[in-house]
Amino acid sequence: MLNVPTLWTVFVVNFLALGLIWAYVTRSYPKFAAARFWMASCFVGATGTMAALIRLFVVSPVPLLLGAVGIIAASCLAAMGIQRFYGQPVSWRVMAATGILSLGGVLFFMVAYDHMQLRMLSYSLGQALPLALSLRLLLSPPEGRASPGARLSGIVIITIIAIFAARAIGNLLGGDFSSVAGGQSHAVMVLGLLFLSMTLNFGFLLMAMDRLRNEVADLALLDDLTGVANRRHLLQRLAEECARSERSNEPFSLLVIDLDGFKTINDTHGHAAGDACLQHFTLMAQTRLRPGDMLARTGGDEFCVVLPSSTLREAAAIARRVLEVCRQDAVTCTGIDIPIAISIGVAQWDRGVGQFPDRLIAHADHALYAAKKNGKNDFAVHDPAPPLMPDPIGPGEALRKFA
Repeated sequence: MLNVPTLWTVFVVNFLALGLIWAYVTRSYPKFAAARFWMASCFVGATGTMAALIRLFVVSPVPLLLGAVGIIAASCLAAMGIQRFYGQPVSWRVMAATGILSLGGVLFFMVAYDHMQLRMLSYSLGQALPLALSLRLLLSPPEGRASPGARLSGIVIITIIAIFAARAIGNLLGGDFSSVAGGQSHAVMVLGLLFLSMTLNFGFLLMAMDRLRNEVADLALLDDLTGVANRRHLLQRLAEECARSERSNEPFSLLVIDLDGFKTINDTHGHAAGDACLQHFTLMAQTRLRPGDMLARTGGDEFCVVLPSSTLREAAAIARRVLEVCRQDAVTCTGIDIPIAISIGVAQWDRGVGQFPDRLIAHADHALYAAKKNGKNDFAVHDPAPPLMPDPIGPGEALRKFA
């Protein structure tokens, strides 16, 4: 025989243990706001369950009412944690309205008009509605495909709602699944909810682990100073673009950018000023790139821009736009402002590059050296066309400068 008070005691211990786990997560990852809501949900749920247990020693409806307040608030906080996890605004008003209406129904059918079935219906709605409102985010998140933890949480929430619905329907049909009855049917339901609450929080933990793992993966592909892609990310993207172009024969282009006189800026104004110049250039360049173009910092004062589905002429136009925004910004510099000048090399993928990104980088570097040689603060493009006359020194690659 299942003992209901013992099960509720286990429920309290379970909620407290889960709350401590989320408290540790909150302390370890203070920016992970969803963990604070899930921690509060566990502790508030434990408090509500402990309040409900007091009815074993006190003949009064107050402990049951306080227990209902705690359990409904725990459901609302769990749902708000899901909203916060996906970056959605937390619906305080909606959750407060849901809780107040539900508790108002519980209080009315407890004090003004004693009706157990309607009281349990109000209580079940207060628990189920906040969780139901969060299902869309779990099963169809804004960023696309749901993670395994989100799918698990969604399945658990659907199961919990089904149990609440079955309890409410059973009560309306004449059964008694309330905690006051304390029968075996209620004990089985409590045991099921105990298992599901643990599984739901396990799903939340899987969601948190997946999010943190993705953030770590993103950090491994981003430059710490500028926030754009780093060299590793650039090489991955170039390998993908080379493979795609070799299959479809669709061109793409690459810009290699170097800040002119950057060593002088560091030596004269200090490395902090040099870092500020790199960050400022990054912001300016991004204003002239298209959606889908990728800006990467490959080290020091060197940057690359991957231009998908772009011909050499289109890439030259984008290089000109980036160059012009830097020139315009340099003209407006006054006082302690440091003007930024850049040189750009432009190259386009061809069959000779194949699936070897280093060849394309070498072509763009070759063009960059030509831009430097021709006076800096300009750009040049790599022309893969062979020379018309034989080169007496040996085969070479022509460079053509675009003004």
